[in-house]
Amino acid sequence: MANINWRTINIDALEAESSYNFDLSTLTPAVQPVSTADVQALSGQIRQLSRGGDNEGALRGALENAPFGADEQGKSIHLSVVTEILQNIRQAEMTPILQRMYQSENGSEVCDTLMKYLYKGMAQGAPSANATTNATNARNVTPQATGFTQAGGRNFGGGEGGGQAMSVLLSWHEKLVEMVGPGSIVRVMSDRRTV
Repeated sequence: MANINWRTINIDALEAESSYNFDLSTLTPAVQPVSTADVQALSGQIRQLSRGGDNEGALRGALENAPFGADEQGKSIHLSVVTEILQNIRQAEMTPILQRMYQSENGSEVCDTLMKYLYKGMAQGAPSANATTNATNARNVTPQATGFTQAGGRNFGGGEGGGQAMSVLLSWHEKLVEMVGPGSIVRVMSDRRTV
């Protein structure tokens, strides 16, 4: 007994109801795998609706058919379609569209999916523009009189029009939180299905 180091024993493994003995894979929801070709076909149909002037139908179709089981390329394609639709909708139309979506069947889930896309869009940068900008800034480092180095200005949104895209996403976020409340934010942050 004297040779046992009691501090190295994992007592959580001995408790039957401990989270240590819980299978975490049961928390991950089952999603259907979606190919990138299917996402591209869906995005073409959604863009066609948007070009036809039915931005609300296009947005609803994009949110109801979110490709949770797609790979990163497919998810990126769908994100660009959703962002494009959001930018096509005028600010005066935002609240009525959100009200109709929220009051419809499965409205809460559709609004939660929109919140996911808003956060994904805000977190997304334009990698090609950022890579070019960072490479240019690395070569053009100029010393300042303060002793600090000016590596370049901050780049919000990646490139041309990035600030406008962020402004649109923030406007939608504001209207959505006013409509559905902060519970949507909590549901989005705790949901393991990603867009």
